[in-house]
Order: sequence, then C-alpha cells, then structure tokens
Amino acid sequence: SDVMFVVGQEQQKVFAHRCVLACRCQVFRGMLSQAPVGSQDSSSSIPPQGPFILGNVQPEVFLAVIEFLYTNSVTLNSHIALEVLTSSVEYGLQDLCKLCVKFIKDTLSVEQVCEALQAAVTYGQVDLQQHCLAFIEGCTAAVVRTQGFRELSDVVLARVLRSDRLAADELDLVQAVREWAHVSSAVLERPVPEVAALPVRELRLPLLAPSELVTLESYNQQDLLIPVESIAAAWRAHALRKGSGVPSRLCRPRRGTRPRDHHRHLEPHAK
Repeated sequence: SDVMFVVGQEQQKVFAHRCVLACRCQVFRGMLSQAPVGSQDSSSSIPPQGPFILGNVQPEVFLAVIEFLYTNSVTLNSHIALEVLTSSVEYGLQDLCKLCVKFIKDTLSVEQVCEALQAAVTYGQVDLQQHCLAFIEGCTAAVVRTQGFRELSDVVLARVLRSDRLAADELDLVQAVREWAHVSSAVLERPVPEVAALPVRELRLPLLAPSELVTLESYNQQDLLIPVESIAAAWRAHALRKGSGVPSRLCRPRRGTRPRDHHRHLEPHAK
C-alpha cells in the first residue's frame, strides 16, 4: 500500500493503493492529488502518503466503501447499511448507492423503516421512499411505537401522514404525533406547537367523534399541540354535517380508520 487512513474514534488504520482509489472515485482522486500538508511547494504534484484522519466514520463503514472500490461488490449488514448509503452519496458512488438501497429494501424491519425513510428523503432515493412508505402503511400501529418514528423530521412525518393507506385509527395517529412532538420539542428546545406545525396540518380531525374531540381539547389545553382553528373546523364539520371549509383530504377516512356514524356526512358527494 502507499496510502493510509486513520478511521473513527478507534483510530483504526486502513491501508490502500492510491491508483485504485483515484481510478474508482473522483472524491478520492481530488483528496490524493493535493499537496502534502506542510509542503513548501503548494504546486507539488507528489501525492500525500497520509495518514488521512477520518474521525467521523465508523471503520466498518469505511472498510465497506474500500471493499466496493476494490471489488465492485460490498458486504453489508443491518447495522451499517444506512451509514454506507450515506458514504456512497458523499463519495459519489452511484453503484454502491444502488447496492445499499437494494439491501435496505430486502431487509427492512419495523424498527428501522423510519430511519430508512428519513435517509431516502435526505438523499433523494425516490424508489426507497416509496418502498418504506408502503411498509409503514402495512404495519402502522407497530411503526408509530418505535424510536425511529419519534426521530423523524417534521417534513418526513408530514409526508407519512398524507397517506390514505395508514393502518391506524386517527385517534391513535393524533397520540403518536403528540408523543413525537414532545420528543422533538425537548431535542430542538422549541415549543411543541412550533415543532409540530407541519405534521399537525395532516391530522384528519373531522374523522373523530364529538366525544373524542372533547377529550382532544382537554389534552390540547396542556401543550397547545393543535391550533384552535383546526379543532373549530372539526366541530364545524359536525355541526353542518359536512366537511365545510375543511380540505377534502382531511375528511377522507384512511385504511385503518375506525368507522363512526358521522363519516357518511363527510363523503364528497353526500347530500
């Protein structure tokens, strides 16, 4: 080998060959063509020998990238797949990215699906996004209880809540969003109404029965999760026996919505 990396908090040494890395990856090519640190001649064409310090990546993840560069294949497991996907994007390795996406789709689990969806949105992997959303739609009740669900960004959570095929009742989704909002509020050190503004717009409050809205209002006095205007619109839908003034999507039952008597009045063509 003629180049060395010191990787992760473990400071594991990884040895490689400049010619392979530079040939296979433009990012490494740029890194290895720079003048050595401390060189008197900034125009020197002598590639640095290293060591290159990569403290923010796990050795196992970096070794997976190196394995791909040498063999055009990669050995993955569920503990590193998402981080290797991140590295594949950072290093501009599209083929490695495809291998990671395939592995993630093939091994998706309830515990990891939200983290995978977040990564898919972050890195613009549309196919993986659709696959993760379909998975969540199939086992929504289990997914909303996971730590990964509580760590979703507001944008991604709102995207999940736009689905008509979630297999959970609206009352359960409201509670899941409330728990998510309290976690996000603590982490971001921002008020609950502020962190939850985007996802709350996707809650379908007109689907709830009057008694459920009363309970919701009681809880809402404690954290102001839901704007008063949204609750008022739900009450108005009950009073007028139609979804007047409420976006039609918020009156549409989801796949897991428990039937309530007033739902027939919310149908778009109901008289």
